Formats: sequence, C-alpha cells, structure tokens
Amino acid sequence: MIRSLRIEDPQAWDRALLQLPSPHILQSWTWGAFKALYGWRPTRWLWVDADGRVRAAAQVLCREDRLGLFRLLYIPRGPLMDPADEEAAEVVLRDLEALARRSRGILLRIDPEVVEAEGPAEEGPRAPVAAPLKTILLRRGWRPAAESVQFPASLWLDLEADEETLLRGMHPKTRYNIRLAERKGVTVRPVGPEAFDLLYDLYAETARRDRFVIRPRAYYRQAWGMFYEAGCARPLLAEVGGEPVAMVILYRFGPTAWYFYGASRDRHRDKMPNHRLQWEAIRWARSVGCRRYDFWGAPAEPVESDPMWGVYRFKRGFGGRYVRFIGTWDYPVRPLLYRLYTELIPRYLAWLRRRYWRRIEGGGPT
Repeated sequence: MIRSLRIEDPQAWDRALLQLPSPHILQSWTWGAFKALYGWRPTRWLWVDADGRVRAAAQVLCREDRLGLFRLLYIPRGPLMDPADEEAAEVVLRDLEALARRSRGILLRIDPEVVEAEGPAEEGPRAPVAAPLKTILLRRGWRPAAESVQFPASLWLDLEADEETLLRGMHPKTRYNIRLAERKGVTVRPVGPEAFDLLYDLYAETARRDRFVIRPRAYYRQAWGMFYEAGCARPLLAEVGGEPVAMVILYRFGPTAWYFYGASRDRHRDKMPNHRLQWEAIRWARSVGCRRYDFWGAPAEPVESDPMWGVYRFKRGFGGRYVRFIGTWDYPVRPLLYRLYTELIPRYLAWLRRRYWRRIEGGGPT
C-alpha cells in the first residue's frame, strides 16, 4: 500500500528527494521557497510504501491570476519517481488529481523529466525509450500541453569517467578550443555574492546581443543568492588579463549539476573563454561528486532551422547524450475554464497584438 504524506520540514524534504532515482533542483525546498517570493504557494507531498520507502515526491506550486479568476497548479520537473514504477504512478496521479479538485484549480500541469528518446549528441534522438507514464497519463484523461514551461530536451554528460576520457569524448574542435583558451591566457575563478552585479551586467549584455528577455536584477540576486547560501549554486567567472569576459552559474542538487545561466562579452571571443569556462564547470561538478552534468536545454528536434541551433551546437561539442522528455501534460480540472485559459484567451491576446501592430504600421490611433 502506498500512502501520501505532506512534508513541512526543509531538511526532511530534501533528504527524501535524494532517495529517488533522479532528484531535481526544481523540486528542492529552496526552489519552492524562491518561487514563493513571486506569488506561488508551494506544498510538498511524499508517497511512501508500507516499508517506509519513498516511492514518489511532488512539490506543487499554486497561484492565481491577477484577477483571481484562474487558479493554476504546477509541478516543475515532477512528480519525481522511478519512471518504471507503474503502481506508484497510478497512486500519485490519482492523489494529485484529487488535490487539484480540492484546490479548485482549473488545471494541474506537470513536466516530469522522463526520457522518451535518446541518442548521441551528434545525431539527436534515435533510440525510443519505454515510457509507461505517458500511457498512464493518456488513459487517465491528461492532455499534452499546448506549450512547454521547461525545455523539451537536454544534453546529459556522464561524469563518472576520468578527465582524459571526457576530453576524448568531445568533438575535436571543442577539445582544441579548450586548449587554445588555456594558451591564450583565459583564467577561470569562482566568485560569490560580491560579484552578482557584475554577473548580471554580463547576462544583460548577452540578452541585448542575442535578443532574449530577462528579468530585473533583483530577481537574479534572489535566485542566485538563495541557492548560493544553500550551497547549491556555483558562479564561475572567466577573465582575460583580469578583464571579465564570460560567466556561468551552476546549480547542484544530489548527483546532478545543471548549467543554468551563461553569458559572455564580444571582447576576446577569439580566445574561446566559453569553452574553457564550460570545461572548468564540468571539472568542478566532478570534484564535488556529481555523476551527471546537465546542459539544461536543447531543441525538441535538433535541426539547423531551430532558433536554439547555435547554442545546441556549442553544447553538443562536449560529448553529452541527447535526451528528449515526454513533455508537458495538463489535467483539466474544470474543462470549460481550462479551454478558456489555454485556447480562447491566447487567441484573443494574439488578435489584440496583430491589431495593435496593424495600427502602428498604418499610422492609425493607438
């Protein structure tokens, strides 16, 4: 018999997660505490069997829209469980569906890190992986979500090999660029909260160059600071002659390190600081006992037309394994409101945007 328990103790929660096969940083207590600063209310649930063994876990984030019309429940990179444990999956999904109904939500959204296809990074996914959870979701009335919250795929590097083996597994050009950066005087050092403003400035400069949207400075100071204080974040700074040129911020939980944030300046790019920085990040992850380095994000289909192709090409040079997950799934608690929220409102907002730009282009009133 498998039963659920609500957990209120931070240490007990994180210890329980570490008993599961692939504990994820987005299910950690610190992540829930961080999201609570931005309108989400976390609750944490464990499922244990008669022997007291942890079979599954789910940190459920709940929030309302600004008008108070829609209540959403989201389990980032969860629920956590052995993907082959069909008995636990049935119980967990049943209990989560009941929780969503009691909470008067309109939808419950999950995106478990369950692999459905994998293959060498150079080739993309070629080998399908059995994913019984996907079959159970369909049978229970869950629906594939129209949009993903987290990345649909990633690259995983096995860190249990020694450094020479890891280098041999890289693309020759990547290996060459790491050594070139060393010869050109690129140095890498760890930094702490005293450098967070500098790290943000690098990140903002990268966002302007590559045209992606970032949040205000205070958001990242909290995101980086809370995890740094918890011992789960490692910022690294690359310099040339003492001049900051690139940075990464790694997150670590259990056996995995994630490459969450990265940034670089245009200056000294010919010296390949990003390659040296990434190699030092991998070395650090190995040194603290991590067994996997997660490059955090890859296209669902790695093709050159994808906007992420350039970033993917850089990441795949380090020899990781491409993994694609089963995706994001919704349980529509209140079907009519669910359709309003996921279909009709987005269409209306898209129409408003098109109308606005037609007026701008035509010189009409705004």
